[in-house]
Amino acid sequence: MRNNNADFTDTQLADRIVALLAERRPDVSICPSDVARSLSDDEAIWRGLMPRIRDVAARLADADVIRVTQGQTTIDLNQPVRGPIRLRRAAKFDSKK
Repeated sequence: MRNNNADFTDTQLADRIVALLAERRPDVSICPSDVARSLSDDEAIWRGLMPRIRDVAARLADADVIRVTQGQTTIDLNQPVRGPIRLRRAAKFDSKK
């Protein structure tokens, strides 16, 4: 689903997060930049997608589809967060969506 523009819907971003996690073992996490880079080769575009990917990740975490972590600690993206984060499968993760 590589694209050279930033016209991705939140649903497409959420689907990409789930798809990338589904491609990995259940215990393996991904970086939000993995999602962005899988959508565009253009650095300006994928970097521009990062805030939206974090917003979508926060909604998926609120729905218990994914967990957002720093190290092994689950964090809430609805609160100010500094530093790198990882996305992991959570209780309601469903790779068949």
